[in-house]
Amino acid sequence: MDKVKLAVIGIGNIGNLHLRNIEHEPKVELVAVCDIVPEKADAAAEKYGVKAYYDSDTLLADKVCDAVIIGTPHYFHTTIGIAALDSGHHVLVEKPISVHKADCERLIAAHERNPEMVFAAMFNQRTDPYYQKIREMVQSGELGTLQRVTWIITNWFRTQAYYDSGGWRATWGGEGGGVLLNQCPHNLDLLQWITGMPVKMHGFCNIGKHHTIEVEDEVTAFMEYSSGCTGLFVTSTGEAPGTNRLEIVGDNGKLVYEGNEITFTRNEVPASEFLRTSPESFARPGTEVETYTFEHHGGQHSEVLENFADAIMSGAALIAPAAEGINSVELANAMLYSSFLGQPVAMPLDGAAYEAKLQELIATSTFKKEVVEQVEADMGKSFN
Repeated sequence: MDKVKLAVIGIGNIGNLHLRNIEHEPKVELVAVCDIVPEKADAAAEKYGVKAYYDSDTLLADKVCDAVIIGTPHYFHTTIGIAALDSGHHVLVEKPISVHKADCERLIAAHERNPEMVFAAMFNQRTDPYYQKIREMVQSGELGTLQRVTWIITNWFRTQAYYDSGGWRATWGGEGGGVLLNQCPHNLDLLQWITGMPVKMHGFCNIGKHHTIEVEDEVTAFMEYSSGCTGLFVTSTGEAPGTNRLEIVGDNGKLVYEGNEITFTRNEVPASEFLRTSPESFARPGTEVETYTFEHHGGQHSEVLENFADAIMSGAALIAPAAEGINSVELANAMLYSSFLGQPVAMPLDGAAYEAKLQELIATSTFKKEVVEQVEADMGKSFN
């Protein structure tokens, strides 16, 4: 195989980004586009000189491509992903890989049925050398035993006009959530990629605090890890100017990533040792400061696309195996479920229990039932 024949399903903002990137990736060849809005599919097909499809089932049945990129609204990531894998297509799925944990498990099961298919997720932030360096420092033990993780990521400001721009946006029936499912999947993926998964979650999710929406637009979540480390995750789409600050504290010092610089304040003596051995009441370990900066933020979407093609053609290891995408979804679900219950929840999360709660929310969603039925008819699939 000289090139991977590729189709893009979903020609919205992210789908058009993928189309532009495909133009500059010599290892792939665009052969088709697909969208349930014929005008979108036709416009893209004319621009790129490929065939237009208006439903994914027909595209997959025609066997015109080796692989698909799925950039549809969230619920369809699961149903189209399963159909693509079961019909012998490699899949690169946008974030989140599914709306909830139970759907993630269904999608992953389809890959387990078809292990010869390459199944990747578009977690492009994993290509960023800043996050790669942070992960290396944590995973290697350079920070020592972790004590605290805090990520304040509140620079996701969105206007009411943004939420009003599409009937599916910020609805339980159309999108499945708010800031956690739309803006934060990359942050949640990086959080688990760097520090692993917690064993307990206590979420406080404000529903429509800043906007006229039915889903969460401000979240504070407390986490506990099996090691004794604690975590705090704060996010919002209603705070301006907002903050993006990641702190990870270990026995050997404190790492801070903010404003394109990693600062590691290293203890000359581990904190746990110093507090036991120092004879002075108010003494603290001496420190030295190390800083790390990089010239860029990695290859992002283009690098993940190239890696996807390499995995198909030569078996290269994936930057982001899609099966790992269940972790970020589970973190988001656990924050919401804990908030709904008004109490902490144990991890791993009971995916069936959260799915049942989500179905209750969908039943009263402002994403109108007739719209759901029309989209389902067009796609030949179910949102649920």
